[in-house]
Amino acid sequence: MSAAQPLRVGVLAVQGDFAAHSRVLRELGASPSEVRSAEQLADLDGLIIPGGESTTITMGMESAGLDEGVRAHHDAGRPILGTCAGMIVCDDQHLGLLDATARRNACGRQLQSFETDLEVEGLGPEPLRAVFIRAPWIQRHGPEVEVLAVWRDHPVVVREGSVLACAFHPELTDDARIHALFMAMISETLREREPG
Repeated sequence: MSAAQPLRVGVLAVQGDFAAHSRVLRELGASPSEVRSAEQLADLDGLIIPGGESTTITMGMESAGLDEGVRAHHDAGRPILGTCAGMIVCDDQHLGLLDATARRNACGRQLQSFETDLEVEGLGPEPLRAVFIRAPWIQRHGPEVEVLAVWRDHPVVVREGSVLACAFHPELTDDARIHALFMAMISETLREREPG
């Protein structure tokens, strides 16, 4: 892949604010595309599973044959970012991409939505402003899962291999560091695949 070619990042467009994720990716120099079918996953370097309603997303993925397509994307070592409901979709009760169990609505219902500052490992000393909307947290995780941030002692940003997941909506603020971290993961994966 040439240095001038932008990263091809898909955003699952079954439900949720996929357009906002695409805007952030575009601002960071990536080439985003909305994914509604398994065929659209074929040429991607990475994939974002956005927030929304996890049951609706899961059912929509199954009806479109996207669940197996996303698993194949993961099995090929291509990175995935799951945000809010996307974190739930990635857990061991759903797609099984993380050795972790997410608890739905753990941070409260819609009326308890809030913003807070988080220290996220790998993003530098400046706190990250995080928007939590009916957010989950990780209630159990295996030893290979790295916890990058916690809220009230509960993991809210985790990484396992090529999967990054956060409990909040990074697309709703002006701080693009979660997306930038994800793009760095994609770039690292592509470098590792270069011949020689």
